[in-house]
Amino acid sequence: MDFSNFKSIKDYGFVGYIPVSQLMQNQSIIPHSRGVYMVLYTPDISPKFLNKGSGGFFKGKDPNVPIEELKVNWVNDTKVIYIGTAGGGKSAATLHSRIKQLVKFGRGKNVGHSGGRLIWQIENNHDLIICWKELRVDDPYVVKKQLMRGFKNMYRKRPFANLVD
Repeated sequence: MDFSNFKSIKDYGFVGYIPVSQLMQNQSIIPHSRGVYMVLYTPDISPKFLNKGSGGFFKGKDPNVPIEELKVNWVNDTKVIYIGTAGGGKSAATLHSRIKQLVKFGRGKNVGHSGGRLIWQIENNHDLIICWKELRVDDPYVVKKQLMRGFKNMYRKRPFANLVD
């Protein structure tokens, strides 16, 4: 898959493409099934980073990192800035529950989703786009691993907000 190209992402089976601002108002469109999801940054310019983002303090820990760290993590020429999973293995999480937690975390709530926390230090993070792929048979962890491997082969580093593989 070409992570810099919407057509390639769509051809891989991702759907949704809903702005965070819309998901903050209504998450009913997100399916209650397992799968993988991605957060996309659509402008063709690098973002402006915030010293203090809108992310919540999960377990009392400050989610913000120095701007220099954000700049080091940034990956040019890609739309994909975070890849997440929902369900698989022993997890009963669904795309609906995980994406809802991600968005609530971005609104400053203390929820159990600190993965992807760097996205909340991007100015205009409400314009980020979330898409997903339902997985009825394939294990979401296996699919995420494949996506991460493809991304790292293409860019020589992880997506911006994926702090671990």
